[in-house]
Amino acid sequence: MIEKIKSLEVLARTLDPAPTSRAILWQQTQDYVEGFLKELGQKKAYQKAELPQLSKLVINEEGGLMSDVLDIMKTEIDHVGINSTAGQHLGYIPGGALWASALGDLLAAVSNRYAGMYYASPGGVLLENQLIRWLCELVGFPATAHGNLSSGGSIASIIALTTAREVHQIRSTNVRKSVIYFTPQMHHCLNKAIQIVGLGECICRLIPVNQRFEMDPDLLRKQLEQDTSAGLSPFLIIATAGTTDTGAVDPLEEMAMISQQYNTWYHIDAAYGGFFLLVERMKERLKGIDQADSVVMDPHKGLFLPFGTGVVLIKDGQALVNTHTQEASYMIDAYGFDEINPADCGPELTKHFRGLRMWLPLHLHGLQAFRACLEEKVFLCRYFHEEIQTLGFEVGPPPALSVTLFRYPAANPTAFNKALIEAIHEDGRYFMSSTLIEGELWIRCAVLNFRTHLQEIKGALEMIADCLEIVRTA
Repeated sequence: MIEKIKSLEVLARTLDPAPTSRAILWQQTQDYVEGFLKELGQKKAYQKAELPQLSKLVINEEGGLMSDVLDIMKTEIDHVGINSTAGQHLGYIPGGALWASALGDLLAAVSNRYAGMYYASPGGVLLENQLIRWLCELVGFPATAHGNLSSGGSIASIIALTTAREVHQIRSTNVRKSVIYFTPQMHHCLNKAIQIVGLGECICRLIPVNQRFEMDPDLLRKQLEQDTSAGLSPFLIIATAGTTDTGAVDPLEEMAMISQQYNTWYHIDAAYGGFFLLVERMKERLKGIDQADSVVMDPHKGLFLPFGTGVVLIKDGQALVNTHTQEASYMIDAYGFDEINPADCGPELTKHFRGLRMWLPLHLHGLQAFRACLEEKVFLCRYFHEEIQTLGFEVGPPPALSVTLFRYPAANPTAFNKALIEAIHEDGRYFMSSTLIEGELWIRCAVLNFRTHLQEIKGALEMIADCLEIVRTA
């Protein structure tokens, strides 16, 4: 048996490269990263996929060369589809990928600290809890609030709605009389969350929006009155601070007062818009966020972090912990510490030490850089909103944050603008996306990538003018 173990050890040790081998792999990786970033602004924002090598690639027994892997990364992964890391990405809600966050991810992956329990990584848990407390202060929550760093808004929403369900004791006996209120502009991750956490049998009320695509609070109040009179139980009101379609911000403060009147759980989806709280001129627009019972924010949007970074904040931190804590006999050594364990604040037990990707850039750059970048995006979007009209386009309402709608007023506007967005994608210099508003197609300009500056907005306007001419003369 000893000989067998020794023979297996020789091959197993190749998984732990020696310093000289690590140095070669590191240099190859570093060269690739530098080349990627150097070429980033020169590549198309959208490139149709052709994947001849990747489609045929198989995992074999012997492994391969780093150079071969990086070649496939360059030609068939990193430069096809949406170039989401570039400043030319103006579609959906752009993500980030700060360099400092990439370094944080590297450090987290190399050390591989388990930051789910204080016992396992006191520093890691304290770091993440400090971030949570800072975020609670940012939205105006009390010291008793708490939350969790999740993989994104989807899991964060599941955590929030699970907590709401437990606080309001929604069970099989009352679920069909419990009512949830939201607008057609609500993000579909919340529809998924409603189903996943067992609230699919609740009555869901779609509250119409006004001309700015914000929830109409008078219609919300009227629906609540009707439901209460009918013997139903209003349970959950969902507001959005920055819808994906239009960037609209619901009337948060007025909705909070209505929620308090009817004793509902008040949830605000601020995945896109929440971090605009860092900008002084935007605070009034988000007034009332502090009155929510739960808030979701996405640092991979408003803090420009890599994809896979969400946050849920619960005003009653103890309710969050009570909802998600489970104990196991094999974990008895980990119990008895004062710091709240992230594993007790959501569904994830084994979780990536994702706090480092947020903590490192905040401490390296300071808040002033983030404030300036967010405020710049607000003004860039307003500039685009004004300039696109000089090309003959009609626009949606003035941007509340950094998303604006536009379309060309043709005889058949949906068909014409569908052809236009296809031309924009075919051109690929800048990427934008489209959406349907009451059955009509609109094109969206979403400004949130930290690499998007005035040069990119002017370039996008030039591309749109070029594509418009192609479609008009087709």
